[in-house]
Amino acid sequence: MTSSGGSVQHRIVLASPAEDVPPARRPRTGPIAVLPEADEFFVSAIEAAGGTVEPLSEKTRGIVWLSYDRAAEFAGILDQYPGVDWVQLPWAGVDAFTEVLQQHAGRDRPLWTSAKGAYAEPVAEHALALMLALLRELPMRVVARSWGPKLGASLYGANVVVIGAGGIARELVRLLSPFRTAVTIVRRSSHTFDGAERTVTNDRLHEVLRAADVVVVAAAMTVETTRLIGAEELSLMKETAILVNVARGGLVDTDALTAALAAGAIAGAGLDVTEPEPLPDGHPLWSERRALITPHSADTPEMTTPLLAEKVKTNVRAFLSDSKFEGLVDPEAGY
Repeated sequence: MTSSGGSVQHRIVLASPAEDVPPARRPRTGPIAVLPEADEFFVSAIEAAGGTVEPLSEKTRGIVWLSYDRAAEFAGILDQYPGVDWVQLPWAGVDAFTEVLQQHAGRDRPLWTSAKGAYAEPVAEHALALMLALLRELPMRVVARSWGPKLGASLYGANVVVIGAGGIARELVRLLSPFRTAVTIVRRSSHTFDGAERTVTNDRLHEVLRAADVVVVAAAMTVETTRLIGAEELSLMKETAILVNVARGGLVDTDALTAALAAGAIAGAGLDVTEPEPLPDGHPLWSERRALITPHSADTPEMTTPLLAEKVKTNVRAFLSDSKFEGLVDPEAGY
């Protein structure tokens, strides 16, 4: 669903500023290939930024890859076309490309960029919607066929723990400000996070989970963060707390979450992502009255296409000049 005008006006939210690239790492300019299939919308965006789009060949110096689902097809392209110096990936999370990133870790080229921050607004909006729906017991009321008791909790003044410090977290903190929530950001570094009441490092996650009313998972999916929320973490949360995951399904142990919800160990879970994904028909979570599941729809194609196009334009201009790139990816860190 879009607005009545047929367009959604989202903006890119950068968790960190665009970055300079040392001369030794700057890509050589040349034709750009749009893969795995050319899309006229993105071809036009590249050309509007001054780039030249051509089919993949020995002359190709840049690749704009548009499919997360077809990430496996990317394997081998860089070996076959070693002249590629810059690759733009389609999502903020690059976990689907982990293998090829690891193969090129430590090399100056290619330069990798992602869509970091591009989809922060729609995803944070969705996270807020899941929070409010769960706190107000809407999943149970949707299927109710009788009046029932008055139930529900308020987001005002709640203790909210946000795991991750990227664009989604930044936008979510902004959206939460009218609710006078006390936000704790959990991140790798100890640098304070604007708008949060406090910032803690990952090793203090267990400490802050105990007081949380809402836990939002918005972190990058890496080897270190796989199943970041498991049985132990869920056991630390209050019975009245809710969990929201809008990042990657693998950040949460699905079996542990299913068991915690069935036992009433936490009050609810809002999941836009699952592991496995899609969540199979008949999975216990589908019949769990405390769960609200959406089909990875926090950022629909109607929302993401124009945002990615803007990100592509910015990075094409950087590719063609000495300006700064947005969303640089560290192959070793995996994000």
